[in-house]
Amino acid sequence: MAYILSIESSCDDTSAAVLNDDRLLSNVIASQKVHEQYGGVVPELASRAHQHNIVPVVDKALKDAGIDKRQLDAIAFTRGPGLLGSLLVGVSFAKSFAQALDIPLIEINHLQAHVLSHFIRTNDDYVPPQFPFMCLLVSGGHTQIILLHSHFDIEIIGQTIDDAAGEAIDKAAKIMDLGYPGGPIIDRLARDGNPNAFQFATPNIAGFDYSFSGIKTSFLYFLRDKLVVDPDFIEKNKADLCASIQECIVSFLLKKFEKAALKYRVRQVAIAGGVSANSRLRSGIAALGEKHHWRVFTPTLQFCTDNAAMVGIAGYFKYLKGEFADISLPPYTR
Repeated sequence: MAYILSIESSCDDTSAAVLNDDRLLSNVIASQKVHEQYGGVVPELASRAHQHNIVPVVDKALKDAGIDKRQLDAIAFTRGPGLLGSLLVGVSFAKSFAQALDIPLIEINHLQAHVLSHFIRTNDDYVPPQFPFMCLLVSGGHTQIILLHSHFDIEIIGQTIDDAAGEAIDKAAKIMDLGYPGGPIIDRLARDGNPNAFQFATPNIAGFDYSFSGIKTSFLYFLRDKLVVDPDFIEKNKADLCASIQECIVSFLLKKFEKAALKYRVRQVAIAGGVSANSRLRSGIAALGEKHHWRVFTPTLQFCTDNAAMVGIAGYFKYLKGEFADISLPPYTR
């Protein structure tokens, strides 16, 4: 039995969690509202906020878990990818804390952690995915179709060649001046709109790769032409615009994912990453599961966005293999 403290600081959320083997004991997240006025994450402000939050967040995670720091067996931390300044805060804290307690360090890839979040156990009845299974990883910075043969034997089947799906959604929200973060706002407004009200161009990319820059450009040009005729077009059609652009992006995501899952004959599929909180994506993957009799895994909302629990479960599996990190390892951005 191992107690693992995990730390996530790759972007604008400071998070710490404690796991007892694969069971989650606590998961604390401090979000940064300072970025809202800028319409996106400001790296320097993010790293400063991490410095302010890291100690109280870790302290609360330990208290919520009901354990003392001297009971910890290892510390897992996000090494990358992410914002360099933000990563440095988490990496430096993890190294110092591990050295002070004389326990091993475990370095974690942020993207692998998102995928492995499906193995976090919060109750005794939960049955995690069985290998092999396929996962659609969709976040603000990454879009990938991944085939998992084991926890760390991961094959990338397809990925975006330019922008990520989350970037396209956020860009659409910014064009319409909806606020930040744009994804949840578009998802909320889309529930009152008609997803077939407007049509936008979808790129024709070979294989299982994605491209979202063309969708962004199509949406921008569409609005530009409409606004010339009617300056109030966005305000009058906000819900329909949100529903239509969301439908365009999600349908594109699921069409390729369905083809990949059928080609590789998997019977279990999952979604992960920040955009996996999107209601249209969640209902869409559920519909595919019913259509093909797949077992579908959708993460609970607390595991969709950046969080330390997913870092902890990845750390647990590395702990079992004895894969510990050297204290000299630096963070990486890509």
